[in-house]
Amino acid sequence: MSFRHPLLVVLCVAGLAGLGVHAWRANGAAPAPATKDAVAPGAARPVLVEVAAVAARTVIDDVAAVGTLVSNQSVVLHPEVAGRVATIRFRDGSAVRHGAVLIELDSAVQQAELQQAKAELMLAEANARRVEDLFKGKFVSSSARDEAASRLEVARASVALAQARLERTRIRAPFDGIVGIRKVNVGDYVRDSDALVNIEDIATLKLDFRLPELYLGRLAPGQALEVTSDVLPDVVFPATIDAIDPMVDAEGRAVLLRARLANDKERLRPGVFARVRVLVDRRDDVLLVPETALIPAPGQTQFVYRVEDGHARRVEVKTGARRAAEVEVVQGLAPGDRIVIAGQLKLRDGAPVMTAADRGGDG
Repeated sequence: MSFRHPLLVVLCVAGLAGLGVHAWRANGAAPAPATKDAVAPGAARPVLVEVAAVAARTVIDDVAAVGTLVSNQSVVLHPEVAGRVATIRFRDGSAVRHGAVLIELDSAVQQAELQQAKAELMLAEANARRVEDLFKGKFVSSSARDEAASRLEVARASVALAQARLERTRIRAPFDGIVGIRKVNVGDYVRDSDALVNIEDIATLKLDFRLPELYLGRLAPGQALEVTSDVLPDVVFPATIDAIDPMVDAEGRAVLLRARLANDKERLRPGVFARVRVLVDRRDDVLLVPETALIPAPGQTQFVYRVEDGHARRVEVKTGARRAAEVEVVQGLAPGDRIVIAGQLKLRDGAPVMTAADRGGDG
C-alpha cells in the first residue's frame, strides 16, 4: 500500500504547476480596453442621478372647502285664505315675472262683497254732496255734515277691505324666478297652511360653506374664489365672498361664509353639492422643488443634494407650503440651482454624479 503516497505527491505537484502557469498568463495578458464608464484607479465611480432646476414661480395660496348651492331667493307659496282652486296660470318649471298671478281661488263671494261695498260708497258720496250743499245754505248743522263725511270714509274703507279680500284669492309671484312643480290641481280645496308651489330665483346662486378659524384674518367680503361641481366637472364658476358670519362656531372652530355666483344659462341648480377654492393670497418669486428631492434628517431638518461641478453637495433647506407634489423652499437654495431628484440613496456629500444626459454625451 505504500506505493500510493509517491503517486499522490506527484499529482499535487502537477496541479500546483498548472495553477502557476494560469496565473502567469492572466497577469501577463494585455489590459481590457477602457469603456466610457471606467474610472481611474483609486477614483470614486460617478453615481447616475436625475436632476432638476429650482424654479421661481407665482403661487396662489388657497384653501379648499365644500358647500351646497342655494337660491338667491326661495319661497313656498301658501294661500292666505281657504278656498277652492279655480285657475292655475303657470306651467311647471317655467319662468315667471314679479307680480304675475299664478293661482286663483274661487272668488265669487269676495267679488259680491266688493260690488256691495262699491254701491254703498256711491250712496255715501251722493249723500255727502247733498249734505255739503245744505250746509252751505245753512239748512243743516255742522254735526250733520261731519256725520255724512264719516259715513263716506266708512264706505271707502269697506271698498278697500273688500278689494283686499278679493286680492287674497289671487296668489302672485313675489319676485322674478322659476316655479317648481305644483302640488295642487284645479278643483282642490286648500287651506291657508297648504303648500301650493315653490318659486326659486336662480339667476344668482348663494353658497354657504365653512373654513377653519385660522383663516379668519385672511378673508374679506368681495374676495375671489372658484366653484366647481360634479354636474359640470370641467367648468369653473368665479364667485366672491358675500358675507362672513360675525360669530365663530365654538365647537367646530369654524367660521360660516356665504358666497355669491352668477348662474349663467341656469346651468347650476339649488341643492347641488359644490367644491370651493378660496384664493387667500398671491405670492411672486416662490422657489419650488419636487417633493422627491427632499431627504429627512434627524432633528426635524431636511436637506437636498445640489450639483456643483459634477459633485453632489449636501444643503440643508427650510421648507414652506406643499402643493401638487412640489414643496416651497424658503431658505437654502437659489433660482436655477440644479438639485438631485432621484438616486439620492447612493449619494454622500461630495460624491461625483452623472446624469443620463451627461452619460449619453460621452458616446
